[in-house]
Amino acid sequence: MSEQPTRLHHNAVVVKDLAASRAFYGDIMGMPLVATWCESTPDLGEYCHAFFGLEDGGAIALFQFANEEFYEAVKRPEALSPFHHFAMNGTPQYQDEIRSRADAAGVKHRTTDHGYCTSLYLNDPDGHMVEVSYDADIAIDNADMIRERAAAELDRWLGGDHTPNNELR
Repeated sequence: MSEQPTRLHHNAVVVKDLAASRAFYGDIMGMPLVATWCESTPDLGEYCHAFFGLEDGGAIALFQFANEEFYEAVKRPEALSPFHHFAMNGTPQYQDEIRSRADAAGVKHRTTDHGYCTSLYLNDPDGHMVEVSYDADIAIDNADMIRERAAAELDRWLGGDHTPNNELR
């Protein structure tokens, strides 16, 4: 097998207020602030990006620009669908902790049982959707079979057969 990425290094988005984002990702999500880099370039101006860590070493990176006009030009589009989101792995206990902190902070959330995983969804202060999922035991127990069937299932879908294959939902 050829080389492949070892993990997600980071996923980055632009935010308006790093203080509000810090409260969300640090206090509600329980993610540690692991790095902050403040920079200035001729084309971007002054900006700061803060990295909130994942257990595997990956991170969510949040960029705040000092120039309000530049922020307006590069911020999250209003029409971005909920299919654009951060999805992180967690545990049922971690989801419960987030729910409790979100409730205390007045942050709305919802939980969806997808069959193969259960996901908790909430939005950060800039409207970026954040998902924390844990896999169902049946998906974990059948991971090899699911992986082996992945290419055939995708080919079936691309070939026009759109029959659902998620019997777990």
